[in-house]
Amino acid sequence: MKIGFDAKRMFHNSRGLGNYSRDLVAIMSDYFSENKYFLYNPKKGKIERYKLRENNIEIMPKGFFWKKLSSIWRQIGIAKQVKEDGIDIFHGLSNEIPKNIKQAKVIVTIHDLIFLRFPHLYKKTDVYIQKKKAEYAISNSDKIIAISEQTKQDLIEYLGAEPSKIEVIYQGCHKVFKTIIEETKRLNYLKENNIPTEFILNVGAIEPRKNVLSLVKAIRNMDTHLVIVGGKTPYTNEVINYIESNNMQDRIHILEGVSIENLAILYQSATLFVYPSIFEGFGIPIIEALYSKTPVITSLGSCFSEAGGPKSIYLEPYDVDTLENEIKLLLSDLKKRNEMAEQGYVFVQKFNDDIIAKNMNKLYTKVLG
Repeated sequence: MKIGFDAKRMFHNSRGLGNYSRDLVAIMSDYFSENKYFLYNPKKGKIERYKLRENNIEIMPKGFFWKKLSSIWRQIGIAKQVKEDGIDIFHGLSNEIPKNIKQAKVIVTIHDLIFLRFPHLYKKTDVYIQKKKAEYAISNSDKIIAISEQTKQDLIEYLGAEPSKIEVIYQGCHKVFKTIIEETKRLNYLKENNIPTEFILNVGAIEPRKNVLSLVKAIRNMDTHLVIVGGKTPYTNEVINYIESNNMQDRIHILEGVSIENLAILYQSATLFVYPSIFEGFGIPIIEALYSKTPVITSLGSCFSEAGGPKSIYLEPYDVDTLENEIKLLLSDLKKRNEMAEQGYVFVQKFNDDIIAKNMNKLYTKVLG
């Protein structure tokens, strides 16, 4: 098969959509190496996290016009290129597809519809644009991949998608989170960043939906450290103001621009991973923590139990008092933490690369008939 991917996020996004794109292309390229994978990238990449395989072909705009208008090429110019390349399946990896692809079968991955569920968190123009892109994608694709059962239900509820057109295929995470890092290397990194050997970890953009302020409030009266890893937004100022007003500066470590290797060190070194997000399409940080054998506390509802399994702890995201109590209990109960870590590690094997690759290839083959 010749499979084309909308690879913009793969080369330009360091967060969830970029990770999904890189991981999926990598596992398909490795497990089904007989195929050719065409990576349609509108311009030179900013993120150097993916090493091209022999069966990968990066395709960029040709000619002065398309090079200057690369964003428009991604929307309408790709269709002609897909036809010239003889692509069998074109897969939009991030909620959208180009216009007028006629010669290939078309699949789109929808990650979430948070912009419709919580429109107040977004600019009105962004909600409008994202909705139009998602509507076009679900109407003009042969199959829709939802990354969780929650996203499937949202597609049906908010956009009227046909249930039989939707396939739930979970995503995995980078192999670095599944690789044991030697203790000396971990301890050196913690020492370099003035982080103690026992700490709570939170990973994700520091924005209202991730709700890290509830976690900061929960540990206000505890003698414990918290490491927050994520890009800053205006909401970060609210978090920092609370930290400073409660004299917590010495116990809260906010890290930005952490490499994926150092992020794996933090996961494997953490005592607990706490993720009080309001809503997610899937929640990759949860499975990253489970692969790292770190016990997880996260939120009730949404997709969290799909990612966290039966042994993680689930709480109402704004219930600071209950969160405080659960953290205290786990910090004082090594046996419980070990049980959660071991059982979580067993559960998370369902997201292994070979399973994801098999399910994806099965869908590609089914679409081609």
